[in-house]
Amino acid sequence: MKTMFALALATVSLTGGAAVAQGVPQTVEPLVPAAGTILDVSAEGRTTRVPDLATIRAGVVSQGATAAAALSDNAQRMARVLAALKRAGIAERDVQTATVQLQPQYRYGENVPPVITGYQATNSVAIRFRDVARSGTILDTLVAQGANQIEGPNLSIDKPDAALDEARQDAVTRARARADLYAKASGLRVLRIVSIAEGGSDAGGPERPMAYAVSMRAKADAPTEIAAGERDVTVTLNVRFLLGQ
Repeated sequence: MKTMFALALATVSLTGGAAVAQGVPQTVEPLVPAAGTILDVSAEGRTTRVPDLATIRAGVVSQGATAAAALSDNAQRMARVLAALKRAGIAERDVQTATVQLQPQYRYGENVPPVITGYQATNSVAIRFRDVARSGTILDTLVAQGANQIEGPNLSIDKPDAALDEARQDAVTRARARADLYAKASGLRVLRIVSIAEGGSDAGGPERPMAYAVSMRAKADAPTEIAAGERDVTVTLNVRFLLGQ
């Protein structure tokens, strides 16, 4: 949170509407009033929410002597993963293919051309669900059905609009309180707000994905547990105030 305090006494001498006669454009509310002390304040407002949306990216990587063999094995294993997700109650609209790849594998030698030794097929899907507490169970299910490439869960807020509005109100309150403080210290008072500009926001989107070691987890007996915690929702406002006597 930072504050930019700029005091500038701006006075303009107006004479008989000369500006209008000369055709200079007029504004209803100029950013710098005709006379007054200007105070610019940057304030961050915040609120918190418990994440209610989890996203997991899971994939199957298969090796084969031929492209057909790698693709066939990959397709069979991914079919088991998708069937398990369906049995777990994940809706089809919440499962989306993320990547499909087929790459030759090479053996390299000195002063000789590379030789293809086989093929690697990769298929991954992005899975989202709104019961964050089930994240651990879904991860265990994916591993049990052959998923060997997992990223997540990424936790976020599904509908952040109301939380963002709360953060905006908090930012305005903080900005006004700071303006009152500076005005009092300067022997002035806040007359009104001249302008408000939103400088940025964080809607509580996903942070860096959690690491998930498939090879180690596959040997564990205890179920995986995911704690949702809380996410900050923030908005930064730049507010210009007019101060006076």
